[in-house]
Amino acid sequence: MDARERMKVLVELLNRYAYEYYTLDNPSISDFEYDKLYRELEDLEKEHPELIYRNSPTQRVGDEPIIKFEKYTHKVKMMSINDVFDKDEVIKFDSDIRKIAPNATYNCELKIDGVSVACIYKDGYLEVAATRGNGVTGDNITTNAKAINSIPLKLKDPLDIEVRGEIFLPKKSFSKINKEREEEGLDLFQNCRNACSGTIKSLDPKVVSKRNLDNFMYQVIGHDDKTQAESISFLKEQGFKVNKETKTCKNVDEVMDYISYWQEHKEELPYPIDGIVIKVNEREYYDQIGYTVKCPKWCIAYKYPAEVGKTILRKIVFQVGRTGTITPVAEFDTVYISGTDVSRATLHNEDYIKLRDIRIGDTIMVRKSGEIIPEVFDVDLSLRKEDSIPFTMINNCPVCGSHLVRKEGEADYFCLNEDCSARKVNSLIHFASKGAMNIESLGDSLIQRMFDLKMIKEISDIYHLESYRQELVSLDKLGEKSVDNILTSIEISKNMNLDKLLFGLGIKNVGAKVATVLCEKYPSMDELINATFEGLVEIQDIGEVIAQSVVSYFSNEKNIQLIEELRKVGVNMTYKKKDMVNGIFAHKIVVLTGTLEKMTRDEAKAKIEALGGNCTGSVSKKTDLVIAGPGAGSKLTKAESLGIKVINEEEFLKMLGE
Repeated sequence: MDARERMKVLVELLNRYAYEYYTLDNPSISDFEYDKLYRELEDLEKEHPELIYRNSPTQRVGDEPIIKFEKYTHKVKMMSINDVFDKDEVIKFDSDIRKIAPNATYNCELKIDGVSVACIYKDGYLEVAATRGNGVTGDNITTNAKAINSIPLKLKDPLDIEVRGEIFLPKKSFSKINKEREEEGLDLFQNCRNACSGTIKSLDPKVVSKRNLDNFMYQVIGHDDKTQAESISFLKEQGFKVNKETKTCKNVDEVMDYISYWQEHKEELPYPIDGIVIKVNEREYYDQIGYTVKCPKWCIAYKYPAEVGKTILRKIVFQVGRTGTITPVAEFDTVYISGTDVSRATLHNEDYIKLRDIRIGDTIMVRKSGEIIPEVFDVDLSLRKEDSIPFTMINNCPVCGSHLVRKEGEADYFCLNEDCSARKVNSLIHFASKGAMNIESLGDSLIQRMFDLKMIKEISDIYHLESYRQELVSLDKLGEKSVDNILTSIEISKNMNLDKLLFGLGIKNVGAKVATVLCEKYPSMDELINATFEGLVEIQDIGEVIAQSVVSYFSNEKNIQLIEELRKVGVNMTYKKKDMVNGIFAHKIVVLTGTLEKMTRDEAKAKIEALGGNCTGSVSKKTDLVIAGPGAGSKLTKAESLGIKVINEEEFLKMLGE
């Protein structure tokens, strides 16, 4: 088989496997096998770039950022849907429909809380993807749409069609993104929709790919001879992902049952919904029923009321972040909202509180923003006590007592005392976190205990904990094995790449991504220390604010002293570029079980993760590889029953080239 034929076979196989994984959620091969075929295709495309297929999975994510989005004019206007908030309005909608189409049925769909998209295909290939915009003109987001795996690059048949649907961010991805942003010291997204919208408007397709957006299609333009249910079936046949919860209802009673069922069960869905879309199923009635300027009359969206908890605000406390940010937090009587008990919620900053005139003792309304993050959004003023006291921001740090500062143009107050114990503890926690030096077993509460016992005061003290070994062993819930694991993780962390160390140091405005960008330009700590403001601002993605933060940090003699102390204990001070995408464990889920003889399990895990892998503690159908040593038990048995590849330590070492 020549290169062209092999590439064609690989493209067809990989696209089929991706369809099974991303659209059907029923993969027929492991990620390990998929990645092996993917790398083979990549190698062939490097050798024969002139033969690359338009629908090759390697073409989903472009190498270059987008300069800006071009505008796209829709050939058929993307109309809005009229929202209703009361079930009586649904009954009226049905009554109006029955006057024109007495035999009509309804197609009910979950109203996905995301971003509307139109995809245009020519000869079966994706040519353009665009947002709704104002309904007439939207943004051309083709490059970003290609980075969403559930949007096919090629259809089953060579058709010229336009389809429409919703791009959304799964709840699991939303939680992961916010956790990463929190570790980087960035503002959190308030809900899935905002995160989805911000992602789809990113000028870097790699960001879109990393965040795992998803998509459901629900409309085919020009399918006037089909019912809505038939259009959904057609979309599925052509390779699009459609929502399996869509249902055809014979009458309004069945519609009401559908609405009630999902109001009760919507929290169980892996994606956010905010209502139900009700469409007349038979398109032959659409022109008779008609349209308004903005909306079709044959369709409505019933919006679920937000679940609101009414409770009493008991206290406003203040948290101190590692950079000194002071965050007010509401503490209130526990209230049950959207599936969980809630008793705390961030109040963001002074302006947020004063704008809503929130006071201690008030009866407050709490909801989950985007069904996830608790927020205080309103006050029942009719229940306010006459002696209530308006909120005033504290003047001094609640931990060290230092005077707080609010800089012009900023919403937050800051504790500027670098010796503030709260700042120090949070800096230590950040340094040891997974996104930074990844010192496993050294959790938040343990760091707090060590700090209170004066075992660690500064970051460099972490690397001298061996001298407190006996004291650590005697601490509650620890012991010989746990302490050995902690000390081993600390030792392993010395080999972390420079970008992880740079992020771990907690330089203001330097998140994980910025740290990597800086290290690409300055691959050693000494080069970073000597970097000038002028040199830094020349780097793409590094603006004046970040550049000034970096220069200021390395101008502080205390910070230089910390770096030298870390250097003395053997912490790596250089940056080695790693091709995580092509690493031998890239995107693979690996489980270690049994005893390894040549290295500790933590050392093996560090090597796997350095080569792009992800180590987990349990075997599932998503596991790609199990490395089993002597004494392997139930994990090995389960892996064999699932047909997961199992190797021994010797084979593992060969993969590493050791």
